[in-house]
Formats: sequence, C-alpha cells, structure tokens
Amino acid sequence: MKVGTDAVLLGAWTTLEHLPQTILDIGTGTGLLSLMLAQRSNAEIIDAIEIDERAYEQCVENFETSVWADKLFCYHAGLDEFLDEVDQTYDLIISNPPFYTEEVASGNVSRDKARQTISLPFDELLESVSKLLSDDGIFSVVVPSKEEFMFVDLAKSFNLFPKRMTRVKGNNKTPVKRVLMEFGFEDKPTKIDELVIEVERHQYTRDYIDLTKAFYLKM
Repeated sequence: MKVGTDAVLLGAWTTLEHLPQTILDIGTGTGLLSLMLAQRSNAEIIDAIEIDERAYEQCVENFETSVWADKLFCYHAGLDEFLDEVDQTYDLIISNPPFYTEEVASGNVSRDKARQTISLPFDELLESVSKLLSDDGIFSVVVPSKEEFMFVDLAKSFNLFPKRMTRVKGNNKTPVKRVLMEFGFEDKPTKIDELVIEVERHQYTRDYIDLTKAFYLKM
C-alpha cells in the first residue's frame, strides 16, 4: 500500500496534549498511523487492528522492524471481533477508515470490489469507538468532506461530540476534499480551521510543511 496524504495528515495532526498511554488504530493498513504515534508519543500500548491479511502481514513486519516494537501490536481481526475480545478502553483512538465512495473508485473492478468488501460502515465504527474510548479520551478520524455533517450527526447519536476540525484543500483554487476531526464525550464548542496542502503542484504550503516535516525524509 502506498503512503497516502490522508494518513500522514491525520497522524501528524492528531493531538497528544492529553498524554495518552493507550492508543488504538482501527483499520491500520500497513501500520503507518501507529508508527507515527509511536514516534510522537510516550504511550505504553499502541494496538492496531487490520482485517485484510496482506496488509496485516506487512503491518506486523513494519512493527517488528521498528524501534518501537515493544509497544506495538497488530490484531488480525474485524472490529466486531476485536470488540468482543478486548477488555480495556483507550485514551486515544485513531482511524483512517477504508471508506468506499464513488469519489475514491479506482476504475479497477477487482480492486474496487475488494475495497468495498473491507470498507467500514461509519455507524459500526462510531458505535465501537463509543465503547472502547476512555471517559476523557479522544477519537481522531479523517473523512471525505461530503460526509462531514452526516458523520458529525451520527457521532452525536453515540454521545461523541466534535472537539476540533480541520478542512483540507489541495490548493486555494480547489474545494475542501477531506476533513480531519477529533471527538470526545464532552459537548463543547468546536474549534474549526482550514489547511491548504500546496501553493502549486509539488510546492507545499508552510502550514503543511510545519505539520508533516517530522515524517518525510525530504520536505
């Protein structure tokens, strides 16, 4: 799997101000978000779950060869299976969910079918988060912009309320494409801002560079 901008943004943007000691990465893919949070935090436990076998195997290899191998663990399971087995809550839950919409269809029939099969319904994700998140914990997620209001309304039905949101644009001339969001159980005013990635093609804005430079070899 290629390293996507969505994941890099989410891993760099997610707050660690509450000093989470336990972190869960839902739908980790090859482990990028977990590795970014291991680099950024002093968490004692970082668990990840991944249902796709090939991605899971790559994730395990990436974890084992990292300098944070002692705190990283990947489960080969669906979210429902994991929920049935786990007996703890997490201070931070993060997810770059494998959403499937016409917006992200690749044109490759077999690939799109596979993505649709392993996609994670938002209601299932949010219900599970509401059960796995600690009382003062934070849930961090990235979704397509057109799903923003639906996702927020759905989250509220599980007593999860938006704390912070950043709407992401490719450049100043394009519409918002993604929304980074953090949720908690406390209903307070939401902090909202915007991030533009590029000034022009392959020329990044200062805001994007400042946010992500710790994770690129060349930036």
